[in-house]
Formats: sequence, C-alpha cells, structure tokens
Amino acid sequence: MSAVTVTGSDPKNRGSSSNTEQEVPKVAIDTNGNVFSVPDFTIKDILGAIPHECYERRLATSLYYVFRDIFCMLTTGYLTHKILYPLLISYTSNSIIKFTFWALYTYVQGLFGTGIWVLAHECGHQAFSDYGIVNDFVGWTLHSYLMVPYFSWKYSHGKHHKATGHMTRDMVFVPATKEEFKKSRNFFGNLAEYSEDSPLRTLYELLVQQLGGWIAYLFVNVTGQPYPDVPSWKWNHFWLTSPLFEQRDALYIFLSDLGILTQGIVLTLWYKKFGGWSLFINWFVPYIWVNHWLVFITFLQHTDPTMPHYNAEEWTFAKGAAATIDRKFGFIGPHIFHDIIETHVLHHYCSRIPFYNARPASEAIKKVMGKHYRSSDENMWKSLWKSFRSCQYVDGDNGVLMFRNINNCGVGAAEK
Repeated sequence: MSAVTVTGSDPKNRGSSSNTEQEVPKVAIDTNGNVFSVPDFTIKDILGAIPHECYERRLATSLYYVFRDIFCMLTTGYLTHKILYPLLISYTSNSIIKFTFWALYTYVQGLFGTGIWVLAHECGHQAFSDYGIVNDFVGWTLHSYLMVPYFSWKYSHGKHHKATGHMTRDMVFVPATKEEFKKSRNFFGNLAEYSEDSPLRTLYELLVQQLGGWIAYLFVNVTGQPYPDVPSWKWNHFWLTSPLFEQRDALYIFLSDLGILTQGIVLTLWYKKFGGWSLFINWFVPYIWVNHWLVFITFLQHTDPTMPHYNAEEWTFAKGAAATIDRKFGFIGPHIFHDIIETHVLHHYCSRIPFYNARPASEAIKKVMGKHYRSSDENMWKSLWKSFRSCQYVDGDNGVLMFRNINNCGVGAAEK
C-alpha cells in the first residue's frame, strides 16, 4: 500500500489560493481487520506536553521503594519459615498442601523480586536519581543479585529504546518477516506441517518462551538482531566485544560479568551454609518467577494484534515509541511492579521520568497521541494467549508491517 496524497489548500496557509499536495499518513490493516493510521505527531509535540515537575527525580523516594521491597522479601521469608510453616506442619503433613504452601511463597517472593528488578531498570535509565554513580551502583547491586548483567543489559536495552519498532535496529522481540517465518517452519519439516496451527503447539512454545526466554536472550540473543559478520557464539550479554555493544563499553561489560561472578560466589556460600533446600526455595524458584514476569511483561508491551513495526525508511522515533501498549495488572502492577505495565508508552517517550511521576506524564501525552495511544484492560493472561496465537510474523508492502499468523486468527493468514 503506497503513501496517499490529496490535493487542496494547505491548512497552514488557508489564505493562499494556490493548491498544494498534502501527504496523508500511511495506513495498514491490522490483524483484527481494522485500519491502522501511522502517527503524524512529533517527539517535540510529546515532550512539550509533559509537565516539568514530572521530570523530578528524588533519591530519597527511590531509595524508599528499594528498602520497602527488600523489607517485604525479608519479612515474608521470616514469617514463612519461622511462624507460618511450623504452624502448618503442626496441623497437617499432607504433601499437596505443603507443595501449595511453598508454591505460594515462591510466587510472592517472585513478585517482590520483580519489583526490585524494575527499580534496577529505573537505575539503568538514570530515572532513579540525579546522581549517575548512585544509579549505577544501586542498579548493579540489585541486578547482580538477580543474575542480570547490569551494564550489558543497560546498553542493549538503551538501543532498544532508541529504535523501538524498527525492523533492523530494535534489540528485542523483533518479529520475523513472512519469509523468515516460513523458512523457520520449513526447517522443522513434517513436524511443523502437522502441528504448526494447533493450540497444543502454541502452549508448548509459550511455555518455552516464559520459562527460558530471558536466559536465552542473555546468552544467545534470541528475538534480537542477527550479526552475520560475527560468530554467533559472541551474540550474548557477557562477551566483552559482543556486537550488541560498542567497543568503548568493554570495561562496563566486564563489571557486569564481575557482578554475576560475585553473586555466584554468594550463592555458593549460601548453599554451603544453609543447604540446597534453602537456596532452592528462597532464591532459585523466585528467580525463575522473576524471569517469567520479565518475559510476560515485555512481550505484551511490544506484541499485540493492533501493533505496527516499520522498515528503515518509514520509522521515526515518535512512531516507534507509539508502537507500544499500556496494560493493567490489578493491584500488582502499580503497587509491586511499580507501574511498568500501566505507563509503558510514556516510558518509551521519556525513560528518565521516574515511575512515581509517570501517571500524570502519561495523562499529558495521551492528549497529543489521541487515537494513536494504545492501551488494554483485558486480562493479561488472556492477552498473552491471543497475542501468541495472532502475532507470529509481520508483513506489509508500504513500510508499515502488521502482525499476521497461520492460526486463522484475524486477517492475512500465510500459506501453510
């Protein structure tokens, strides 16, 4: 679909009798069959609408949330081990009940761990405080505890923000094109032919993504950009000269690796002093929960049947940042995950605004974005299934690429 133009009077020069051609924003058909119109506002329009006070970063406020989340984790651990579990086993020895008890405990700890992860993410964007060295120290400490290479991810994530929705420059959840998708399916031969559109296969791939997606991204750059001129074993967040980073970043990549090594030593000492069960139930399982939430949140922020991607010629920063979506996650989203779900569109326009100022800033940019602001109050678990079924690859012939699938969801299904 090519760009559309109309002939008529220039709205910026209505007193002129001359006719000019005014370009109309491109359009495309989304997966649901609705017309998507490319945004026509600028980043200057967006930033100009945000109240000045929203940019204020308060170190005391940010540190309060760090210590609050750590306190919640420690208190939950103490109450569980010292009071609740002894009380439970005094009444029952049923294995199913005990399993459910510990599953609930790790779930709660995983929620607070994700909150800590989000605060470290604030540090990486320098939204934590006005002091860069404080931001990086706090971020490095918190992320290292969760086995996240702080500076490495900070740099790759920063590139993601600079090129969101760009097909050849974005850094994560870059969708396959129609040709790439068909090629990947052909690789699996008959297995793909007989199972590719089945809900069971969708469930299997969804579980793989949720349980291993974050680790795979760190180690092998899954869903990231290819680097054909560099050996694939270097496409990770730990190699000092990985193509994910610039050469000048090597020292900071080393510091990231040092943080991981230090935490590895801490976990080893933990195991030797308190045993495998303590390490497993208090750190490892909550760590898996954190990894799940990261993929869950990030996937749904950047994947939706209504969401576009752009080729290099069509992309602009303002268009790419609008190719995100705000969602709602009940009490957990604003109170434990620090609004990272509910104010993500704003975050892509100005990532240095701290989360506690993001709500008023979001309201301000909605007035500029108008119909281009994207949000959903659908249950996120339902959205996860629908998006995974509907958004398998992107296709388009005018520089605006929309999600398509082979699961008979919506329009434009590919040939199997």
